[in-house]
Amino acid sequence: MTHKVHNIGVAAKIGLYSDAIETAPNQRWLFTSGTPGMDAAGKLPADITGQAELAWVHILKMLDAAGMTVNDLVKITQYVIRAEDIPAYAKVRARMLGEARPASMLLVVAALPWPQFLLEIEAVAARQ
Repeated sequence: MTHKVHNIGVAAKIGLYSDAIETAPNQRWLFTSGTPGMDAAGKLPADITGQAELAWVHILKMLDAAGMTVNDLVKITQYVIRAEDIPAYAKVRARMLGEARPASMLLVVAALPWPQFLLEIEAVAARQ
């Protein structure tokens, strides 16, 4: 990993992420769009776990296509529409990220572009 973690102690009390990530000069950057948990046929699982798993699989595929891994993630932004889904989402996220600790923001929003979307994930990664 070519990133430097700057933890001030806040993130450690809240979840599995870093307070801040510093990247090295001259990195290649990957910015994903908001990624829902939709399959290739355009279908969405009915529950947050299924949608979260698919969304993370898509993020991992985008990273792989760029020659990157979860360890290259520097920032993720996650949008969920129901606060009660956060614990189930967090389990999927922890499994998908493993030991990676990008900077992170999780928001509970009133709605996403399609009424069936329970979440969307954006990711930013950097690698030399």
